[in-house]
Amino acid sequence: MRGNAAPQKANSRSMKANLFQQAGTPAWSKASVAGRVHPRQLAFSLPHAESLSRDNFLEGPANAAGLALVERWPEWPNRIMWLAGPEGSGKSHLAAIWAEISGARSTAANTLTATGVPGALATGALVVEDLKAGEFDERALFHLMNLAREDGAYVLFTGRDVPAALEIELRDLRSRLRAVPVVALLPPDDQLFRGLIVKFCADRQLAVDESVVGYLATRLERSSAAARQAVELLDSEALRLGRSVTRALAAELLRES
Repeated sequence: MRGNAAPQKANSRSMKANLFQQAGTPAWSKASVAGRVHPRQLAFSLPHAESLSRDNFLEGPANAAGLALVERWPEWPNRIMWLAGPEGSGKSHLAAIWAEISGARSTAANTLTATGVPGALATGALVVEDLKAGEFDERALFHLMNLAREDGAYVLFTGRDVPAALEIELRDLRSRLRAVPVVALLPPDDQLFRGLIVKFCADRQLAVDESVVGYLATRLERSSAAARQAVELLDSEALRLGRSVTRALAAELLRES
């Protein structure tokens, strides 16, 4: 259940400001919404989940190298690999596909502990997600890499940055990480970007026409994260206002109507 109109309005303002101000769009106008929404209006939504299956993965030049990596396992150039790319570029989706193929367990980098390493590697394959400088236990990670090498286990790291960009205090760990082969994901091209908008709408069971997709594709930052946030905003606003997701609504949210 979503809260009453006032909290929803504040949340939408914050999300839209973060998403659209880079395009020179003015901040959300309180007056422009107040006249359209009754202060006691309530909005309800059904739960939704983004599919991370192979069948639901959208392929394109931007992610071709990452998809090739996970699909050619176990014939990897190294048993430990690193998947790098910006937020929303598909790292988690690819990691989920590989986990399904390999039987790998998954853990967030910031939850990994030295005592938990043996259990994490119990299946012989492990995904370690979202490695960020200063947000993981260096000794635990070093122990993981040592044990994986001893056991012949496979490890897939994901992170926004490449290993060389991370500030690592442990010299041996720094050296080990920088030797890990990196596969980079790139920002989506136009065709993939439009496909992502359609996919995120489908994940939320939103029916949209090409005019909405085209409008968003030409005005949003070219990233999967921006597309996901825009669709989330359109969904929540359409539900709150009792309207369909249309080009007109998208234009209002972009303050161009």
